[in-house]
Parts: sequence; C-alpha cells; structure tokens
Amino acid sequence: MRPRKDRTKDAERQDRDFVTALARGLELLRAFRREGEALGNGELAERTGLSRSTVSRLAYTLNKLEYLSYDPDTARYRLAPPVLSLGFSCLAGIPLRQLAKPFMQELADYTGMPVAMASRDRLSMVYLERCKGTNAVTLAIEVGAHIKLATTAVGRACIAAHDPDERARILALVEEHEGDNWPNVQPGIEAAIADYQQHGYCTSFTEWKRDVNAVAVPFVPKDGSPIIAFNCGGPSQTLTRDWIESDVAHRLVDLVRRVAAVAP
Repeated sequence: MRPRKDRTKDAERQDRDFVTALARGLELLRAFRREGEALGNGELAERTGLSRSTVSRLAYTLNKLEYLSYDPDTARYRLAPPVLSLGFSCLAGIPLRQLAKPFMQELADYTGMPVAMASRDRLSMVYLERCKGTNAVTLAIEVGAHIKLATTAVGRACIAAHDPDERARILALVEEHEGDNWPNVQPGIEAAIADYQQHGYCTSFTEWKRDVNAVAVPFVPKDGSPIIAFNCGGPSQTLTRDWIESDVAHRLVDLVRRVAAVAP
C-alpha cells in the first residue's frame, strides 16, 4: 500500500470553485477509522498527508465547532457526537433502505446469513442497512461499518455496475492504493466484472477473509444517486460456493429486481 498524499491539491488545481480548506477539514474527519479511536496531530498528519501545522489548525477549529473532542491529558482528538447527526441525516435521506428491508429479511431468514446493502466510500463500501439471519455463526458487521472495495463481493458488484469510464477511474485508484499487491487483486475484480455481465452477480470466495464467502448484486437508482449493492455473506463452510451459485445468487438477483420494481 502506498503512502497517503494530500488529495486536495490536485482537486484545487483542476477546479477553481473547489474550497481547499473545507476539503481538508473533511479529510481530517475521515482519518478516524475505528469507533472511539483517539488520534494526535502527528497521526492525523500521517493519515491525511497534510502538514502538522495545517492539521493543528483544522483540529482546533473542528474542536471549537464540537465535531471533535479534545483530551488535554493525552493531546488526542476523538470524533464527537455532532458527527453522528450527519450520518443519521444521510441514512434518513435514503428511502431505499426501508423499501428493501422486507426483501432483505426474507433472504436472511431463508439462508440464515446476514443480508446487507452498501454504497461506495472511496476505496471501501459502507453498510447502509443490514438484516440478521438465524445462523449463530455470522459476520458481525453493522450499519456504518466499512469493508474493502476490491476483494469483497459487494465492492466488486459496485465496481462492475459503473459505466466503463467511471469503472476505469475507480480501478486506477485501487491500483494506486494496492501498489505491489495489485497483480494479486486485479484478477478477482476482472473475473467479478465478467460474472456480473454474464450472470448478473459478483462473488468473493475466501478472498476478503479466508473463511468467508459472499455474493452481491448491484442496484443502479433511476434518479442518478450513488450505486447501491446488496450482498449475502457468511462462513465458507456453511455458505458454500455450490449453494451460492446454484441457489443464493439467483435469489439475490431476484431481490434486486423486486427492489427495482418498488423503488421511485
């Protein structure tokens, strides 16, 4: 994986209306990756590619606006509750969650595995909704969690559903991010795109995690909003490749068709 760089510089050069200070503030918020994670200025600078002096000013401002909390004993920042309100406002603005949930729960009950919907956040997929299955041994991934774009079924489905130009742009970002590991990642993505074009779904068999299999199908909203992908995943010894290809994948394709029929 290659080191982070300040993305805002390139964007500023390409777009005169681009507000660099705002972009850098948002990049700082993105640097917090795990729940409750506390970061100092040095760690924030390393993760964002920004200078320590810039990070110091941005963090101070975000603390004054109450988006970050500051611990003077450790000189570290944490995300503060007002950030959460932005996330809930986002979820409330996605009516597809409620429309799709009955169909998702139906498949979760049938398979015993969790069924989720997710959307792309740069080089990862963020969970927007999740329905639990009855199997006691399942993936504990909740709404708001991020998983990899390149090696998961749900991420590959999202990539596959984009038009060729946008897909090429995303793949260039993935290649840059993966660095020397790209030759190991590329074949799985290319196979997933071919599977989607031929069968209407994408898979990941023990590629994201050694003991996890998954299948995913994308949904392209009519209103031009971001592509959503639905997935069903679980332990590979239970959710086997044969079961996915002979049954579960087709049920997931049907789920997305049913969602499309009721979506605005």
